[in-house]
Amino acid sequence: MSSKPDSLDPSDESLAQAVTVDGDERAFRTLYRRHTPRLYQFTLRLLSGREQDAEDVVQETWIRAIEKLDRFRWESSLATWLTGIALNLCRALFRRQDQRWLELRDDLELLIDRSDGLQHIDLESALTRLPAGYRTVLVLHDVEGFTHEEIGQRLDVSANTSKSQLFHARRALRKMLTPSRHRGART
Repeated sequence: MSSKPDSLDPSDESLAQAVTVDGDERAFRTLYRRHTPRLYQFTLRLLSGREQDAEDVVQETWIRAIEKLDRFRWESSLATWLTGIALNLCRALFRRQDQRWLELRDDLELLIDRSDGLQHIDLESALTRLPAGYRTVLVLHDVEGFTHEEIGQRLDVSANTSKSQLFHARRALRKMLTPSRHRGART
């Protein structure tokens, strides 16, 4: 069975044109339904599971996207463009909340709360405990599939800084996800 594109499913570009030229609300709703779930998950991960902040960022992303949609050059996908807008809004939120989004941490023990006596922590919960910079690079690279060069361009850092942040993020996650009784045996 061959898999053909559904001719009834309009492209993002044709929907965007209908929105910008004709003000077509149905076309906008189609774009919104198509891209918002992934965009929301992306922002939710970056913002440590803070649902209200993620909803606000997604809403502001769409407001800004619609304002600039007629100038979008389609050199990347609409999803990539929306992700970039959301990323910039998350970074602005980190700055407003006086959080350093890009930092190297040697005090990872402070990130691991063992007071509850649990030996297991799930990945999503561990992601929320990472410093914002680690979490941002990890989500962009490992979840969204961006290269280090693309991450560097989006975050205004070098590709090597992106690689370093990813290395430290993965190390921190491994440390959080490894049961404490086995930590002494691993190096």
